[in-house]
Amino acid sequence: MRALLPDGVSAVADPILEILKKYKTMAVVGLSSNPARPSFGVTEYMQSAGYRIIPVNPNETEVLGEKSYARLEDVPQEIEIVDVFRRAAEVPPVVESVIKVGAKVVWMQLGIENAEAAERARAAGLIVVEDACIRVEHRRRVKELR
Repeated sequence: MRALLPDGVSAVADPILEILKKYKTMAVVGLSSNPARPSFGVTEYMQSAGYRIIPVNPNETEVLGEKSYARLEDVPQEIEIVDVFRRAAEVPPVVESVIKVGAKVVWMQLGIENAEAAERARAAGLIVVEDACIRVEHRRRVKELR
């Protein structure tokens, strides 16, 4: 796991805890309605933990009771965290969309890393998390989040 903070943001002891406390609206890029997919289980958990979930997948119309959007740019409400379930090679255009919509955090799930996209996002003022499962990180900090 790697967390990158943009210039001008003060380092904190646990940036992941700060993200999970501060931001509650999460767009999930690549969210599948298939319960066997990791994206479904992770997002279902985050929704049950009180996060507002916005599915982003052009192949879905609704996931977990929420309307799905084809692109981040189609989402009509503010997005704080963008959780990415896409291959590393597909992350750069997602980061460009994240920047366009003004989200605060781009979170690449476990096994997903793209140094160039991460640096582009950080340089644009976003907090970046790479190679980390948001559900795992939330569970580790559940006591501090209460």
